Amino acid sequence: MLAEINDLLNNLIWGNILIYLLPALGLFFTVSSRFVQFRYFFKMFNILRDTVHDKEGHISSFQALMLSVAGRVGGGNIAGVAVAITLGGPGAVFWMWIIGLIGMSTSFFECSLAQLYKEKDKADSCVYRGGPAYYVTKALGLRWVGIIISVLLLITFGFAFNATQSFIIASSFEASFNTPLWITGSILTVIFGLAIFGGIKRITKFSEVVVPIMAVGYLLIAIVVIALNYDQIPSLISMIVSEAFTPSTAISGGIGAVILQGAKRGMFSNEAGLGSAPNVAAVAYVAHPVQQGIVQSFSVFIDTIILCSCTAFIILLSGVYSPGADGVQGVLLTQNALIEHIGPLGGYFVTVALLLFGFSSMLYNYYLAENSLNFFSKGNVTLFNIFRVVCIALIAWGAFQDLGSIFTFADLSMGLLAVINMIVIAVLYKPVLRLIKGYERQLKEGKKPVLRYNDYSEFKIDKETWKEIVDNINDERAKAKE
Repeated sequence: MLAEINDLLNNLIWGNILIYLLPALGLFFTVSSRFVQFRYFFKMFNILRDTVHDKEGHISSFQALMLSVAGRVGGGNIAGVAVAITLGGPGAVFWMWIIGLIGMSTSFFECSLAQLYKEKDKADSCVYRGGPAYYVTKALGLRWVGIIISVLLLITFGFAFNATQSFIIASSFEASFNTPLWITGSILTVIFGLAIFGGIKRITKFSEVVVPIMAVGYLLIAIVVIALNYDQIPSLISMIVSEAFTPSTAISGGIGAVILQGAKRGMFSNEAGLGSAPNVAAVAYVAHPVQQGIVQSFSVFIDTIILCSCTAFIILLSGVYSPGADGVQGVLLTQNALIEHIGPLGGYFVTVALLLFGFSSMLYNYYLAENSLNFFSKGNVTLFNIFRVVCIALIAWGAFQDLGSIFTFADLSMGLLAVINMIVIAVLYKPVLRLIKGYERQLKEGKKPVLRYNDYSEFKIDKETWKEIVDNINDERAKAKE
């Protein structure tokens, strides 16, 4: 009975509310900001180039981006795309692209807000905290909503998703390499513990190394596949666009199913608007909130436009996919496609990719939960250490458990989180438009933008935090000119 209620609520939230709310508000943010995600696309590279390394112990914009990509890039890129193609046909890929491009603006808005309303960590003055719980409390004075958001994040990402990821990785290695569950689970537990007990700085340093390797590795294998089938690429793209509007009769549900599958899998994969990425965006040390908003929108592009497309091309170029076929979904379809392209090595590659994608997602999920705990504890070291021990224990326990029902419950809590977050962003869109205008005004003046925090007093931001950041950055720039 509980499972039926859970399924009913999941279908209501994801199939009847978010499927319309996320793209509708994404379009609103895109138009109201004059297509900010496209106007500033190439500025992302300049921002990252200037902030690759730590500054006085702070977390850089690049490190925050890598941690965000670590969370966004995961099973959704390997299994989720395969599910979208199985249920919605090749045309679902087109709508996944559209959702990704629109979602870039949503991510820009929520991450700019997270930066604007961030505050110093009580335990480490070089670390910042922020996210939906913080900006709904500071901007709107609704602490009770912030508490609900924090609880949903803590349960969804810290406990349910991480335990499930542990099981997926352990069972995948058992299937591919006959590795006992307890061995994989033990190794995961030890590495995870070493990473999280070092705090957010160690997590970002780990992600800074692992994420580029896994993303580039997956991209390279896709490039090999595309190079081997380069003559089919024009017709493949033409088919994707054509099937987006006139799907094969073998696709149950017609064009509605195509759009639904592409949109749902795109949203699940890139997380734009779901309220998770802003928690990571807030930690970056940048001169102006718009800078991190620009960078974080790029992570949506990496996830959906680049890596999801890699999986789609691998599947559709293989000949393994058959419209209307039953029983071949998820990661199995991707594995079979790669085996078709490069032999048995392809199946092993997918398993290793799942390990890297899954483990980096576990670190990202942990940080989201830690940030939520900080909203309550305000840096209580004992409470944080107890929390870390519980998280580590759940990784070990999850390796032996089939947590499908828990994962479904986590989908429900994440859906509730997304509904709350999207409504809050819609209410707070004006501060973001002010940020954009202020940023552009300084560019026109020929200056490197910094947040003129006194211009935003009515928005109840933490002026002391921003005064220190701006003063430090101005000093750094003055010394660089000498």
